[in-house]
Amino acid sequence: MADAPLQVTGPEVKADVRTPVREVLTDVFRTFVAGVQDYSLLCARSVSNIFSRPFYFQDTLTQMDDIGVGSLPIVLLAGLFIGAVLVLQTATQFVRFGQASLTGDAVSIALVRELGPTLTGLLVAGRCASGIASELGSMQVTEQVDAMRAMGTDPYRKLVTPRVVATLLMVPLLTALNDFVGLLGGCISAMFSLRLGAVEFWTRAINALDLGDLMQGLAKPVVYGFILATVGCYKGLTVRGGTQGVGRATTQAVVVSSVMIIIADLFLTKFALYMSDKIF
Repeated sequence: MADAPLQVTGPEVKADVRTPVREVLTDVFRTFVAGVQDYSLLCARSVSNIFSRPFYFQDTLTQMDDIGVGSLPIVLLAGLFIGAVLVLQTATQFVRFGQASLTGDAVSIALVRELGPTLTGLLVAGRCASGIASELGSMQVTEQVDAMRAMGTDPYRKLVTPRVVATLLMVPLLTALNDFVGLLGGCISAMFSLRLGAVEFWTRAINALDLGDLMQGLAKPVVYGFILATVGCYKGLTVRGGTQGVGRATTQAVVVSSVMIIIADLFLTKFALYMSDKIF
């Protein structure tokens, strides 16, 4: 038998299969549409559950304490310093024209219309949307949600609706406190930096507001609260991939809810200004 030459075979080289860009974009678009559909269904179910039994009042009160009382220190602290900073920034322009007394008007309108609701929504989203997503995500990973379904309990009614209701009730109250503390911080800053009297500052700040400003400042937090609660619940209930998935869902809940709040702020402001011209 003839000697066969020694042959060394290396690892097989796999063919380079590249996915067309069109297919990648199509898959991304399908995933996005499916996510929007699932999120819309969650929002619809969370609202419809409010008007039918059973009601989980104890869970709602627990969430109100966690979301409202738990977020109170950071909201008040941020509002106090935001009001003081607003006075310092606006006063430099008004002093140039000898109208330092108008500082109270500008700070009041800016806080009540825009900065108070938006700042409160972003702060509560950073604290509560992440907490909701991590809590529900942990329950989803450990199969507690599946156990609830097996026992005949609707997870949306038990887990989602109490959080949505608690957020809808607490975020407007936090916004009102944020506005008041912001004006208080502005008053303190104006007294020390502009030598304005407290009575003059508060009189001009209150007289500058009308009913349209108050309605706009209290309607926005309701929408913001609904957004951050539903996004947090959606990200938590759709966790995949174990503990790493919980971490990703927590980050995504904060990012998505914050971006949605900023986008919604544009449309709500435009709508509020239109309605104030027509009604008020």
